[in-house]
Amino acid sequence: MATPHIEVNDSSLIAKTVLMPGDPLRAKFIADTYLKDVQLINSVRNMLGYTGYYKGKKITVMGSGMGMPSIGIYSYELYQVYGVEQIIRVGSCGSYSPIINVYDVIIVTDAYSESSYAKTAYNMDENTLPGDFDLIKDLNNSAKMLGYPVFNEIIHSSDVFYRADSHEFKQIRDQFGCAAVEMESFALFANAIYLNKKAACILTVSDSLVTNQATTAQERQVSFNKMMEIALEAAK
Repeated sequence: MATPHIEVNDSSLIAKTVLMPGDPLRAKFIADTYLKDVQLINSVRNMLGYTGYYKGKKITVMGSGMGMPSIGIYSYELYQVYGVEQIIRVGSCGSYSPIINVYDVIIVTDAYSESSYAKTAYNMDENTLPGDFDLIKDLNNSAKMLGYPVFNEIIHSSDVFYRADSHEFKQIRDQFGCAAVEMESFALFANAIYLNKKAACILTVSDSLVTNQATTAQERQVSFNKMMEIALEAAK
């Protein structure tokens, strides 16, 4: 049952719902802060994964690493090998919008990408893929219940962090309606669609390409609590 990337031999150790931050140390923070009866289930390549309980609900939280190839591997194995039914990415993003600022929370409706991931893996021609409607609804209901304001937006999933033209984001923003940029959701959504599973993404703005505001690495690791709590409340 173990894969080259996940050392779990018993699929019952992984919950049907997985929260997936990019940073494995954010996975540890979520487990330490919010879950009870926590068990470390994976440490291969230090991609930490934990299973525990939140208000009686069994939840796994596991890092995905950075970029579409990385989350593509981990989410595929969780869905296909371990029977996970839904994955909620809890990540950080850069704002493309002058009205979406550092620490604001975005629930992703769709992910646009120039990436060849979906085409190469599944012969999908679409350059924009949706998150799961029901999971998006659950995340919005959780945010409303908690009293946390959120944006519902299309985001840009980029294959690259650095570009020769640092202002190219404006064209992408204007042409495809993207409010922010990250590097994983398009691949996660592609896997979920192909495997008939559910996926959603909730993001906290860590920096702004418009105002040049930015958070520190430590803040990104441990200070995005609203996003975490919305995702935990939405998990089933």
